[in-house]
Parts: sequence; structure tokens; C-alpha cells
Amino acid sequence: MGAVVAGSWADTWGRERTTIWMMAISGSCALAMGWLMDASAWIVVPVALVWGFTIVADSAQYSAVVTEVAPPEAVGTALMLQTSLGFALTAVSIQLTIWLADVVGWQVAYGMLAIGPVCGIVSMMRLRWVRAEGNS
Repeated sequence: MGAVVAGSWADTWGRERTTIWMMAISGSCALAMGWLMDASAWIVVPVALVWGFTIVADSAQYSAVVTEVAPPEAVGTALMLQTSLGFALTAVSIQLTIWLADVVGWQVAYGMLAIGPVCGIVSMMRLRWVRAEGNS
């Protein structure tokens, strides 16, 4: 659902802008989730659903960007590289989060997951700037 809805938003508002918003919300959910560990399910479940929606939404936009910016003869390779690195980063992040939770607690461990969206926001802002410069 996140990929479909965000794809529609990206067509309307722009891929970079949509991705930046999805990552900002996703990062905020990561920061909040650790502190909500003992909260009511009425609070945790909606935050988790929004987080899941936005994670899927921004991932699909990165794949779309790859198809737009890679040379036509390299699109398949670029998508394979982007997807492989994304899965590897996810696997490492999950393991690191579990380890970190044992060391410093879930609040900090979940919060560390916001680093990815921050880096993604910076990269999308840079891409937006580069594309704007190319059009002028």
C-alpha cells in the first residue's frame, strides 16, 4: 500500500519531495518506537503501521529514482546493486539493533534507526538540487 500511494504522491508532488517526507515520518517513528515499548497497543500499533507504510513508500521511490538517473544500458545492474545493498543494510541494521538494545536499551537502539532516514533525506535533497541545476 505504501509503495502505491507514495508512487501517486511522487507523480503529483515530485519523487524527491515525497521521499523526503516519507523518510522524515519514518525516522520520527523510529525515534518514537523505543519510547513506546510499554505504551498501550492503541498507541504502538498505529505508530508501527505508519512506520511500516513509510518505510515501504521510500524504498519504492529509491528504485524509481535509479531507473530515472541510471544510463539506459545500466538500469538493470543499478537496480540489482541498489536492491542488494538495501537488503544487506536491512539485515545488518536488524542485527545491530538487537545487539545495541542489549547494550543500551531499546529506546536508543530504535532511535539509531533514524540515522538511515536522515542520510536518505540528505541524499534526496542533494538529488533535488542536482536535478534543478541540470534544468537551469
